[in-house]
Amino acid sequence: MKIKTLEIKNWRSIKELKVTAQDLMIIIGQNNHGKSNLLSAILFFFGEIKHQDLDFSQGTEELFVDIEFSELDDQDKKTFEKYITKQETIKVRKVAYLGGSFEYKGWIQNCSEDYLKEENAGNYTNRETANSLPFHPYLPSTGRLSKQQIIEAQQKYIQSNIENLTFSYELEETNFMGLRSVAKGIFGEVYFLPAIKNAADDFASKDTSVFSKLLGEVVGTMSQYNEDWQGAKQQLAKLFSKFSKYIDGVKNEERPKQLSDLESDLSKELLSWNACFDIELSIPDIDSFLKSNASVWINDGTRTDIARKGHGLQRAVTIALIQLIAKRQLQSNQDSEITNRKVSKSRYFIFEEPELYLHPQAQRTLFDSFVDLSNTGSQVILCTHSSNLINIDRYKSIYIVKKENEQIGSKITQCEDDLFDGNEQDNWNLSYWINPDRGELFFSEKVILVEGATDKIVIPALAKQLGVFKHGNTIIDCGSKGNIPLYLKLLNKFKIKYVAIYDQDHQERKSQDDKNVATKLTNKILSSIENELGQAIMLINDIEEELGYVSSKSGKPFKALQYIKSDTFQLSSSLEEKIKKIYQ
Repeated sequence: MKIKTLEIKNWRSIKELKVTAQDLMIIIGQNNHGKSNLLSAILFFFGEIKHQDLDFSQGTEELFVDIEFSELDDQDKKTFEKYITKQETIKVRKVAYLGGSFEYKGWIQNCSEDYLKEENAGNYTNRETANSLPFHPYLPSTGRLSKQQIIEAQQKYIQSNIENLTFSYELEETNFMGLRSVAKGIFGEVYFLPAIKNAADDFASKDTSVFSKLLGEVVGTMSQYNEDWQGAKQQLAKLFSKFSKYIDGVKNEERPKQLSDLESDLSKELLSWNACFDIELSIPDIDSFLKSNASVWINDGTRTDIARKGHGLQRAVTIALIQLIAKRQLQSNQDSEITNRKVSKSRYFIFEEPELYLHPQAQRTLFDSFVDLSNTGSQVILCTHSSNLINIDRYKSIYIVKKENEQIGSKITQCEDDLFDGNEQDNWNLSYWINPDRGELFFSEKVILVEGATDKIVIPALAKQLGVFKHGNTIIDCGSKGNIPLYLKLLNKFKIKYVAIYDQDHQERKSQDDKNVATKLTNKILSSIENELGQAIMLINDIEEELGYVSSKSGKPFKALQYIKSDTFQLSSSLEEKIKKIYQ
């Protein structure tokens, strides 16, 4: 199963927030705006971290995290049967209280029919009464009826007739699944890679380490299918059985004399206490023994443990472990056998600034790995400061965290809609090759959209000459005038500030038809502007004419740069005003 929606209230800087999840979630935003708080809220829900009093929003005494899960497999449906909705989802809340306590509660669809309400189940344990109700086919045919049997029959009837019943969706008053505490992992396995971590922890022998989880799967497979392994375990069990005083209630005559003598001598020392010694040697768990005694070495020309390698290699090795786990999940997902297990097979990979210690090329490779990981059935959630971990084509996976003030708290902007269709989508995809670093716009204070390469080079160069250049602004070469509205559509959706620079394109040499086409494109740009986010600035008729020189067909950007750097260049007052307006 996967996270479908996430709702958080009173967690650190998050006052109230609801998010629609994706298989790949890329969380970005300025420092101290709440990116890590979103990750920690998810970790809190899954039991990976404990809440503290400082986690409560100021002045609050209760917080909660609601997660709605979808895409339940057959085993999930069996485990969480009571909570499944018409849409085959479940929703669970984890509530924490100031002072330390917490609890899980499930959202349930209460049927409007009284005989199907769980709180009334105790009224129907009489066989005659129960047989008169519609759910009676799901009851045992003989014997006394218990309240639990009535509840199970109610649930089965509801699932079989769910389309014909009406419900109200309510938070249950009792604990989730009737349990005082929920076992860690019941919703799936969580793998968390924080921004700063000792890589040796991932290879430690403790059960919680990433390597131990992976090795445990290998050992479990050997234990189940390897005949030599099974034989060794049987021999070990036979050996340790000889140390027992009794075997199946019969005294063991083959017990080593030395062990019996030690037991006897110790018992003599306790005669005055009317007590005796019994020494029992348990059969060791060979699977656990193997995991706890494994050590990992990395050989990159010099064989050492992972802690003695560089941070980049440490990070890469840890991520490689997680990737391998995901690949192995594909094989396990093919096993559709339903068991009585109480935990989900789902896996959630959470990364905090995974780009640390990696060069740009490695970051881009890492992003492709995250995409592959999200395609295996797992969910990948990461927060980053790197544009290399963003593919603008996957705009639905991008979540921008902003905190305008302490009263409102952290909020998220995301896009759930399809922004482009038909030729728009084709043009959008092609524009990537013109501007492969366009993912940077999501980190920008303001985006400057221009038509081509000459504008992209000349405008910031002039801004530096005028002393108004700002590093927080990002300039994007849209590839053509017709592509500017595509970027405006994206920027409007994510509420990113911008200025669109376009050419009038009414040069004297152009025909009236060409001018009409240019005017039509201009109007499309102007109609796409949302005034609270951005503005448009027109160049007459293009950047070359504004500069006052005639360009050649080849090498336009470089020659334009040479021109404005020359001693003879004089910036017109009208263009100076436009440059200042762009960067204001």
